[in-house]
Amino acid sequence: MSFTSTASLLDVELESGRPPRLRAEATGSAPTWAAEHRDALRAVVAEHGSVLVRGLGLRDAAETGAVFSKLATGLMTEQEAFAPRQAYSDGVYSSSKWPPNQPMCMHHELSYTLEFPGLMMFACLSAPTDGGATAVADSPTVLDALPTELTERFEREGWLLTRSYNDEIGASVAEAFGTEDRGAVERYCRANAITFEWQPDGGLRTRQRRSAVVRHPVTGRRCWFNQIAFLNEWTMAPEVHEYLVDVYGADGLPFNTRFGNGDPIGEDVVQLLNSVYEANTVREPWQASDLMLVDNVRTAHSREPFEGPREVLVALAEPVRLADCSPTVEVTAP
Repeated sequence: MSFTSTASLLDVELESGRPPRLRAEATGSAPTWAAEHRDALRAVVAEHGSVLVRGLGLRDAAETGAVFSKLATGLMTEQEAFAPRQAYSDGVYSSSKWPPNQPMCMHHELSYTLEFPGLMMFACLSAPTDGGATAVADSPTVLDALPTELTERFEREGWLLTRSYNDEIGASVAEAFGTEDRGAVERYCRANAITFEWQPDGGLRTRQRRSAVVRHPVTGRRCWFNQIAFLNEWTMAPEVHEYLVDVYGADGLPFNTRFGNGDPIGEDVVQLLNSVYEANTVREPWQASDLMLVDNVRTAHSREPFEGPREVLVALAEPVRLADCSPTVEVTAP
């Protein structure tokens, strides 16, 4: 078996508008290659925030899961998912089920939870015919580019996530919490500073307040770390927003975000956030067998609209506690 040397892996391709890239040129076992080059890959992610690896020849979910396991000390079971996923094995999932024609805007995975992944891993088994890139943006750069008055308000107040669970849009209660048992769901909510209210139709509404700015647990750098724009009603396509308000009411949207004090976030603020993200986005179209590693605290990611079949596997790894990231808002139920 011949593999690219660890030293040559440090020769990262850096090009404006594209994420850091490496050519693996692996001709043998992809999991073996991943184990041999784990430290070098993780060093690249620590330096640049993300890296795209080409040439591993990933073929299926089993092999991909083995590669994920070699690159991280432990894969996480997702809790509080905002959209359903297919589970291939423990800790190995499909990408979130989201309409192909709708973007998944920049966000940090599970940034509304008290324990979130420090590392995201993606692997493309089937690339779409058009679009569908997993783009990335550097969160300290985004923070610096936002108006100081706005970021200072979010630092003082945090951000509020409201969710109305149903069986039609987004993740159901069972998919988000791993159970349909009301007692277990309520215990989870109380333990994670989430207020909850069961609706007459059996649905669940929740509210949780989190910090919008945190410090990276390793470097201490201040990061714009949240899902304020992505989960806000004004990020939806106008026709989708109109339909959901008509069906569920303005207060019953599957998810929405507000300022930490409960004030609505205006459409102008959401447009500003998304425009700053776009100005700092780098992207690379997926090719079959690509592998991508992303520092989930330092680097936001998105999924762009696409056409054709797209199979991207995901793993959440290296759990980080919010308490270890100098949150600016005390964690209490809103």
